[in-house]
Amino acid sequence: MQGMDEQQRTLLVLDIGSSSVRAALYDGRAQPIFGASISREHSLDYSEPGAATADARTLRGLIETCIDDLLTHPRAGMITAVCAAAFADSLVGLDERGTPITPVYTYADTRSAGVLGDLRRRFDAETVHQRTGCVLHPAHRPSKLTWLRQNDPALFAQVDEWVDFPAYLYRAWLGEAHSSFSVSAWSGLLDRHHLVWDKPLLDATQVGLDQLPALVDFDQPLIGLRDAYRMRWAQLAGTPFYPAVGDGAAANVGAGAVGDDRVALTVGTTAALRRVLTGGIPALPAGLFGYRVTAAHHLIGGATTEGGNIYAWARSVLNLSDPLEDTLLLRPPDAHGLTFLPLLAGERSPGYALDATGAIFGLRLDTSQIDILQAAMEGVALRLASIFERMGAPEDCLVLAGGGVIRASRAWTQMIADALNHPLHIIDSDEVTARGAAVLTLCALTGEPLDAAASAYPAHIRTVIEPNSDAARILRSARERLDRLYQVRL
Repeated sequence: MQGMDEQQRTLLVLDIGSSSVRAALYDGRAQPIFGASISREHSLDYSEPGAATADARTLRGLIETCIDDLLTHPRAGMITAVCAAAFADSLVGLDERGTPITPVYTYADTRSAGVLGDLRRRFDAETVHQRTGCVLHPAHRPSKLTWLRQNDPALFAQVDEWVDFPAYLYRAWLGEAHSSFSVSAWSGLLDRHHLVWDKPLLDATQVGLDQLPALVDFDQPLIGLRDAYRMRWAQLAGTPFYPAVGDGAAANVGAGAVGDDRVALTVGTTAALRRVLTGGIPALPAGLFGYRVTAAHHLIGGATTEGGNIYAWARSVLNLSDPLEDTLLLRPPDAHGLTFLPLLAGERSPGYALDATGAIFGLRLDTSQIDILQAAMEGVALRLASIFERMGAPEDCLVLAGGGVIRASRAWTQMIADALNHPLHIIDSDEVTARGAAVLTLCALTGEPLDAAASAYPAHIRTVIEPNSDAARILRSARERLDRLYQVRL
C-alpha cells in the first residue's frame, strides 16, 4: 500500500450486534477515524420463553439512521468501501418482494429444541458436525426451520426466501441478497467441505436451494444502490458493499489472531476461544465448532453462554458492592473450597447440553459472599480452559485477549491466565470486531493476503498477563472437581 493511499482510503464499517448497532469510519491502516462513530442501542425480544428475536425493519431503521448521521462527517465524501460484521447466526423470512414476514430469529433463540429428537434420529450427529462444522442444536437453522414449519405451516409456506439479517439489509439497499461463507457457516446448513448449502439438511427442513441467498466470499462486493438509497446516500452511490462476515471471525482478524500459532480469547457477556487455520478441512474435536472467515480460512473454536453475565448475576443476587477488585486480587486461588458450575444460561461448548443448569457444591456455614463470587469467576475460567485444551494449539501459541471482562477486571484476567496456564496478550482496542471487518476489506481492496494481515495491520498489545505456576496447579485440581460435577449434573 502506498502511503498516500493509506491516508485517503476510508471505509464505512457496520458493526451489527445483539445489543447495539454502530456505523464507523476507518482509515487505510484499519484505525478508527476520530469522531466518526455513530451507535444505537437495541434489545432483543425475550417475551416468550426461549425466544430471542428482533424486528427486522426496526433494526434496519436503526442502522440506516447511523449511516445517515455518519455521512455528515467530513471524511464521508472519501468512502472507498462499505463492509460489515454481524452477530451470527440470524434468520429472517422474506416474501417475494423482499419484505420481512417473520422476526429475525437469533442464535440465542432456543424454542426449536423440541424438534432436535427427530433430527438426531434422522441424521448421525457426528457426521453432521464434521460436515457442517455445527452440532445439531437450537442455535442453528436445521432445527429452527423445522420448528417454524411445524409450528406455523401457513407462515412458513408464505416465505419466498430465507436469509441472514445482513443479506436482508443488502437486498433492501442494493436489490440482491448474497451471504458470505463466513456468515453462512454459522447457520448449520453450509457443507464446509464443498462450500455449498447442505442438500440433505435442506431436504429435511423442506427448504429449496432457490429459497436461499447465493454464497460468496468476503471479497465479492455488490455495487449500485437502489434509487431510494441512491438519493438518500449519494456519497455511496457507486461504492462497493462487501459481504458481511460473522462477528467472531471479524474479532479474530481484528485482534491479529490469524495463523495456526495464534488464538483469540474474547470475554464479554459470554466468551469464546477461536483459531484461524488454513489448508485442508480440519477434523473437529468434540465440542468445537468449525466456521469460516473466508473460503480459505477456517475458524475453529468454542463459545460459552457464560462470561460477564455470571459476574453480574453474582453481584445482584449476593448484594455485593465495590470495591471487589483488590479483594479478589489478594485471595489465593480456590480458597473457597467450592465448585461452581456456571451454566446459568445453559450450555454451548463443549457439551451443548440443552437442559444444562448451574450448580454450587461445597457450601458451608462459613461460606461468604466473596467465596461464591470467586468460585463463580473461577468456574468460567475453568470452562474456558477445557475449550482451550481441546483446540490443540501449539504450546508456544500467542493468546490474544480482549472483551469487556478483560478490560474491566485484572483479577479475573489473572484467573483465566492461571486456568489456561498460558500468557494472555491483552489487546489495546475496544472494537476488534469492527476493526477486523476493516482489515478484511483492506485486504480485498489491496490484494494483501489475509495471512499477512497481522503484520500489515498489527493490533497493539497493552500488556501481557503471565500465569502463576502454583495457581495453575491448584486450578487444575479445581477443574477436575468441576468436570466431575458436570458429569453428575448432566
